[in-house]
Amino acid sequence: MTVSAPARPPLAEAPKSGGTRLADRVFTMRELAILLVFLVMLGVTQAGNSAFLSEQGVKDLLLNATILVLVAVGQSLVVITRNVDLSVGSTLGISAFAAGTWLQGGGHPVVAVLLAVLMGTGFGLLNGLLVSLGQVPALVVTLGTLYIIRGIDSIWVGSRQITAADLPGGFVDFGSGGISAVPWLAMIALGVLVATAYYMKHFVSGRELYALGSNPEAARLAGIPVRKRILAAYTFCGALAGLAGVLYLARFGNVDSGTGNGYELTVVSAVVVGGVVFTGGSGSVYGAALGALLLTSINSVLPALGVSSVWVLAINGVLLLLAIAVDRIVAQRVATALKKKPAHVELPRLPQKEDTRHA
Repeated sequence: MTVSAPARPPLAEAPKSGGTRLADRVFTMRELAILLVFLVMLGVTQAGNSAFLSEQGVKDLLLNATILVLVAVGQSLVVITRNVDLSVGSTLGISAFAAGTWLQGGGHPVVAVLLAVLMGTGFGLLNGLLVSLGQVPALVVTLGTLYIIRGIDSIWVGSRQITAADLPGGFVDFGSGGISAVPWLAMIALGVLVATAYYMKHFVSGRELYALGSNPEAARLAGIPVRKRILAAYTFCGALAGLAGVLYLARFGNVDSGTGNGYELTVVSAVVVGGVVFTGGSGSVYGAALGALLLTSINSVLPALGVSSVWVLAINGVLLLLAIAVDRIVAQRVATALKKKPAHVELPRLPQKEDTRHA
């Protein structure tokens, strides 16, 4: 009689390294710190201006942040892969005008949304193909597509301008409506944010974006489809930029050839301030959203306190430099932790294979 060896028990899973645990703790604390700064800023402003956090005031804060939050969520996925998309502002502008042109001609609003998202997806796909398949540096590619899209937009739009009077009343009302102090647009942004965060945490392809950003060569050797993941990140980023374009049209009801100019720098600032490391591999979409909320709120806080809005750009620059400094300090701490000898992990002893020979 032959006795088969018992099944091999699974090996114990090794705990996270000291460097990884340190990075996770620091970036979680950083997101909480951003939230705390935001709440303190609102509290101080409310103390100086009692009407600041009225129902309409809260609604305006959320509406101002909605567009930037959407684009920052898409940009964060690209930055996590150790890349960047500088064409998001141009994509937003041309998508908004395309949707406005359709609505101006009597088109249905749902089709306008789909048109804007498809246009953004196309530009994101183009960026992703050039970066992933063409192996061209992301900064060069997206800077080039920024000017290409902006040039197409300028030729197409010319001196024309779409105003709220040219759009369906229901579409404009949707852009400013909502439930109490919570706008419809903010609910859409929140839904996209939560869905993206869930995907990044619970789907293998989402977690692979972090592995790719941490070490592209190691990710490639581990069998991760690097080019496919970069292409997906850029396509998603473009789609959200297109969606943000049509929501921008609903929010402001005014689009021309200058819409979205310079917006890419604000988006990158929001992502970095929110804790997404520009060298890739760390951060979260929640942090990017908090960074966007913080930067847009500054635009409302300063006028409410009687401070000139000229200081907004200076404050944004200071926050960006602080974020970069924090990233540098964290990187040095993690590198130091990784140099230490990892803790010994005791694996379970494997059972001895029984002798199958007859006595």
